Amino acid sequence: QLPLVESGGGLVQPGESLRLSCAASGFTFREYHIGWFRQAPGQRREPLACISNSDGDAYYVPSVKGRFFVSGNNAENTVYLLMNSLRPEDTGVYYCAAFEFGRPCPGFKHGLSPPEWDYWGQGTQVTVSS
Repeated sequence: QLPLVESGGGLVQPGESLRLSCAASGFTFREYHIGWFRQAPGQRREPLACISNSDGDAYYVPSVKGRFFVSGNNAENTVYLLMNSLRPEDTGVYYCAAFEFGRPCPGFKHGLSPPEWDYWGQGTQVTVSS
């Protein structure tokens, strides 16, 4: 069983919303920070949002702040990424990742994230197109 599994991707039109899920198994979820990342075609993977499951604090890169919202449900071992007002440039494969020690989330405010995360999901495709 994979430690992280993303779901909820699909094809949407510009302006629509989509909610992605990141389901965890096999580790103590509430002790980890969960980050969301996107890899657009031909681009490097970039950080988007991060939540600390211990206190619920969430951080966002400037380009998605106010449009994307991350939330966690420790009872369900799941983190969600709600994406509103989607744009064609939001197209890409979306990944979630888990980080145990340290504080990786505040750096997301500046577009920064640690290069090494403990677990990665396999990604879910989001396509925004009319």
